Amino acid sequence: SESLLRKDHHYFDGCPGCKVDQQKHTQKGIPFKQVFIVWVIVLATALTISSLFPFLYFMIRDFHIAKNAEDIGYYAGFVEGSSYMLGRTFTSLLWGTISDRYGRKLVIIFGCVSLVVFNTLFGLSVNFWMALITRFLLGSLNGLLGPIKAYACELVRDEYQSIGLSAVSTAWGTGLIIGPALGGYLAQPAEKFPGLFSSDSVFGRFTLFLFTLTLFFF
Repeated sequence: SESLLRKDHHYFDGCPGCKVDQQKHTQKGIPFKQVFIVWVIVLATALTISSLFPFLYFMIRDFHIAKNAEDIGYYAGFVEGSSYMLGRTFTSLLWGTISDRYGRKLVIIFGCVSLVVFNTLFGLSVNFWMALITRFLLGSLNGLLGPIKAYACELVRDEYQSIGLSAVSTAWGTGLIIGPALGGYLAQPAEKFPGLFSSDSVFGRFTLFLFTLTLFFF
C-alpha cells in the first residue's frame, strides 16, 4: 500500500489527495497524453491574447469611437490588455481557491467554456463597449493559468515536474508565436477571400467571426 504523507504509506478512501498520490506512485514514465492535453489548453489560452494584435487597430477603427486616427491605439489598449488583465487581477486568487477546494478539473473545464463563449461574443461585437465587456468577462471567468500549472505538477511524478511545467511554458510561447499569424490571416475574410465569403454574409459584417469560429472548433 501507498500513502498520502509518504511516511506510513497508507491511503484513505474518498481522499482526493490520496488518489492523486497513488496514481503518481504507480505511474511509470511520463504521461504524455495528459501533458499534451495541458499543452493544448494553455495554447488556446495564449491564442486569445496574442491573436488580437494584427487586427485590433482595424476593429477599433470600424467602431468609429476614435475621433482621430492617432486615438485608435488608445482605445485598442483598453480592449487588448487593460480589460482582460484587469479581470484576471480581480479573480485569479478566487479561481485558485476554488481549484484547491473543489478540484482542478472543475476550474479548467469552466475556463475552457468561458474561452469559447466570450471569444465568440467578442468576434460578434458591434461596438467598442461590447468588445471591452466581453474581454473583461473573459479575463474574469478564465482562471486557467494558475490551476493548470498545479495540475501539470500533479499529473507527473516529482522527478518529472519540471517537464510538466515546461509544457505549460512551451504552449504559452507557441501561442504567442502563432497567434498573431493566425489572427491576421483569418481576420476580414470577405476582403481577403471574396470568392469564398460574401461581403453581405455574417463574415463580412463581423470581420473577426471566422477567427473566433476557428478557435471554437480548435
